[in-house]
Amino acid sequence: MKTTAMRIHGVRDLRVTSFELPEIQEDELLVKVMTDSLCLSTYKVAQKGSAHPKLPENLDQTPIVMGHEFCGVIEKVGEKWKDRFKAGDKFVAQPNLGRADTFSLGYSFPYVGGDSTYSIIMNEAIEAGCVLPYKGDSFFEAAMAEPLSCVLAGFKANFHLRDRNDYDHTMGVKIGGNMAIIGGTGPMGSMAIDYAIHGEKKPKLLVVAGRTQSKIDRLASLYPVEEAKENGVELVYVNTSDYDDFSGPMRELTGGKGFDDVFVMVADEKVVNQSEKILGWDGCLNFFAGPIDSGFTAAINFYNIHYKATHYVGTSGSNTQDMIDAVKLIEEKVVNVGKVATHILGLDHVPETILSLPSIPGGKKICYSQKAYPLCAVEDMMKDDSTEFARGLKEILEKSNGIWNAEAENYFLEKAPDIEK
Repeated sequence: MKTTAMRIHGVRDLRVTSFELPEIQEDELLVKVMTDSLCLSTYKVAQKGSAHPKLPENLDQTPIVMGHEFCGVIEKVGEKWKDRFKAGDKFVAQPNLGRADTFSLGYSFPYVGGDSTYSIIMNEAIEAGCVLPYKGDSFFEAAMAEPLSCVLAGFKANFHLRDRNDYDHTMGVKIGGNMAIIGGTGPMGSMAIDYAIHGEKKPKLLVVAGRTQSKIDRLASLYPVEEAKENGVELVYVNTSDYDDFSGPMRELTGGKGFDDVFVMVADEKVVNQSEKILGWDGCLNFFAGPIDSGFTAAINFYNIHYKATHYVGTSGSNTQDMIDAVKLIEEKVVNVGKVATHILGLDHVPETILSLPSIPGGKKICYSQKAYPLCAVEDMMKDDSTEFARGLKEILEKSNGIWNAEAENYFLEKAPDIEK
């Protein structure tokens, strides 16, 4: 059958085209993709082409379908998997296959990715547990399970000494400790704030730092300090543009003790250096940002490693259990990822959106892969009275105070134009 997909043909060469999919084998699944949450990682991939470790060579001969944060509906099930799946089941894809070469769904293969109308999921991915059942009430939330799972992975990967005089470590962020999220005004920072407030392992103090006051103000409206307090977390927002070195003022917020867990969400040498300074004894710095430059480095204070037991960890992506946990948090409404969905678009406008992602403000950009629609901010939809379609969408969003939701999605899926196939 025919699919329409955005594929990468080379460096910054992204094209939406239609082509024939092969018939599925007895150990494969044919899926209809509903949503893909656009990720900055795809922008980074586009800048490097085959030089990126997750992309194969010869992209000009065999272009690759992009989009790794996706979900949809199973259309056809190969004979091998008929006891596990059936047509009509909703699913969420876990892109990480756990391969040594890091090849993943939505990065590395010619027939599977979120930026497509239909994809073929191969046996390797199914056997690896990368096709997860989903019972939530919206597709866009499922598409954000992957980025949420990356946040969960980071929270799990941090570690601390169980006892000051022992060498045994306990995994995860410190319960009741001091946590800082540096450069936390983007979508991943937003999810981390939500999870820190509502998850099982809560800090006592959570400090979120950024350089743009408008972004900080938006976060404060989405995640109010009062709501955090009700959940036992003291939440503080800090604009670091006020300081040449933010480490001193940040440490003061802990009474000089320093932070137990520091998440660094920007790949900037100066930011990393200052973030290290705010670590307390046995503090763990998680370098969460993914740098484009393979030679990115920053100085490490070995004095503090030796005498203060500070340590570092980095996480990239997540595993299947993280995805299962993320899906559960979404299904049970523990974390509200709708707050992070700030833009909506159709498959036809994905290439230019991906290539412009760093300069587009707001949070997650949600692609409805079956639709043709220009990139539009949800806040702009709240002001649009130009058509009957726009007025209907505006009315729905007004009820949710401008938060994208299942009702808005259902309306969009019913009324927005389909992409040509």
